[in-house]
Amino acid sequence: MISAFTGQQIRDAEQPLLDSGEGAVLMQRAAYGLAQTVVRELKRRRKLTGAGVTVLVGKGNNGGDGLFAAAFLARRGMRATAVLAAAEVHPDALAAFVSSGGRTLRLEPGNAEELAVMCAGDDVIIDALLGTGARGGLRGSSAELIASLQELHPRLVVACDLPSGLDANTGEVHWPVLGADVTVTFGGIKAGLLTDPGEGCSGRIELVQIGIEESLPSEVAELRRLTSVDVGALLPKPDRRAHKYSRGVLGVVAGSVRFAGAAVLGVHAAALAGAGMVRYLGPQAAAQLVLARTPEALWESNDPGRVQAWVLGSGVDGEEQMERARGAAAAALTAGLPVVVDAGALGLLPERCPPHWILTPHAGELATLLDSLPSTGEIAVTRQDVESRPLHFVRQAAEQTGATVLLKGATTLVSSPSGVVFSQSEGTAWMATAGSGDVLAGVLGALVAQCADSVTDDDGAFAGLGLDLSDRWAAVAAVAASVHGRAGSAASAECGGGPLTASAIMAAVPRVIGSLKAEYDRTRP
Repeated sequence: MISAFTGQQIRDAEQPLLDSGEGAVLMQRAAYGLAQTVVRELKRRRKLTGAGVTVLVGKGNNGGDGLFAAAFLARRGMRATAVLAAAEVHPDALAAFVSSGGRTLRLEPGNAEELAVMCAGDDVIIDALLGTGARGGLRGSSAELIASLQELHPRLVVACDLPSGLDANTGEVHWPVLGADVTVTFGGIKAGLLTDPGEGCSGRIELVQIGIEESLPSEVAELRRLTSVDVGALLPKPDRRAHKYSRGVLGVVAGSVRFAGAAVLGVHAAALAGAGMVRYLGPQAAAQLVLARTPEALWESNDPGRVQAWVLGSGVDGEEQMERARGAAAAALTAGLPVVVDAGALGLLPERCPPHWILTPHAGELATLLDSLPSTGEIAVTRQDVESRPLHFVRQAAEQTGATVLLKGATTLVSSPSGVVFSQSEGTAWMATAGSGDVLAGVLGALVAQCADSVTDDDGAFAGLGLDLSDRWAAVAAVAASVHGRAGSAASAECGGGPLTASAIMAAVPRVIGSLKAEYDRTRP
């Protein structure tokens, strides 16, 4: 599992080494790792020989890391230029850079555009303007420089620790920000790099170890991300004596006469994701289409019989179908069953949800949900607010509803009511297509139905995450988000990286699950 931390947690881990006089050692390790990443990137692009590198230097240790890295690169024969954006920069790092043959230029009022053109002509730009301790974004000439560089589209941008203007703790972005191709971060991954909009500005994340890692236990992580091996370990796998009832029976109230496709996609996705049985509740016109696609499913107009989990809300329209969803929600609450609550059912929540109710809104739906809650406040929450601060709002929604909340997006965030957050980002932008969320609801419903016993097992894989019982449902939702994202990427790859449909995502689910289980099995002793 990948753990990400706040800037303060990183600084606290560094402090004992700083107090013992090892601050220079930390900086050298960080700078060397940054320089080595630049070398690898240039080799990939066959640009290493005679390459030109420009480092944008702010005050403090972040600028020092960048200068020392540029000094390493200059000693390797690169043409190195430092643009000094602060009146005072790290003196030892500047001295090392100059003694290595580097050239310095000073950013001043009026020369930002000229320097931007010069910087964009180099093979790589290292952004070392602001570090994790910065508050707010770039100002003055530094902001003008970055805004000009954005328009010029540099060949390769490497961020030092994090892109300048990105909040290390929250992922909020204070524009302008120069989007990085690679972000080289030190000691521990910053939480802001694993949540949007920050992740969208950060490119690939490279972690350089500097000697503080043992002081950053995963139990205190601000964010967590499941790897492919983690997902493979947590995915349910039937034993040889399994039967359809032990595999998880899922009830689905989705779709309607108008939006029958939501039911078709949700039910079939649940079947493909391993549910032992899927029972569909809905109008006959929708049920005929559901059964034509998934003859294994059972149709009930009202009484579903025995179920172990529910999916409610995808494409629900009309009072008759809404009443079915309302009745299923009430029955689930009474029986203590887990529920996936999507789209049209988000308005049916009880006053307080249990943590095994998993809400799956997109940003607009989350804004509407938060505005409907009594303790949100007088200021309306908009979709733009949620998209700008998703980590804040997904935690707020989980805390106020009591449910686990999965916020769909390019980076999907899942928060438990206690504030434990998972972040998954394995998908492709082509997944922004009609029906994709219906497929996710079906996959998640199938996993919830199958995983109930695993979540409560004190010796199982979920217990191995070190999470409280109520927080483990967030891990189940993160598994579903990862499978869904990987299925979308796999489906897009099959057509050369191009567009895809929700049906294509759904079709890729079984082989993604199979490959993840196989990868996990290969890691076992």
